[in-house]
Amino acid sequence: MAKGTVRYWAAAKSAAGVAEEPYEAETLAEALDAARERHPGELVRVLLRCSFLIDGDPVGTRGHETVRLAEGGTVEVLPPFAGG
Repeated sequence: MAKGTVRYWAAAKSAAGVAEEPYEAETLAEALDAARERHPGELVRVLLRCSFLIDGDPVGTRGHETVRLAEGGTVEVLPPFAGG
């Protein structure tokens, strides 16, 4: 299992109650499942609307179970932003 950091932004940060936390997972799907278990409720709903960056690269439409996480990596959780 790879270990790294999940960073929550905006509404995801508010829903999780933390700005960041460690992950221990092989894939993005596993990391998000663990986040849902730790933070049931609002974060589960917010994650449905989020986009994700893995070490600065957008996940896009790839299946989360296919996105491998690296040791020491960073998952950025980005809810939709308003404004411009």
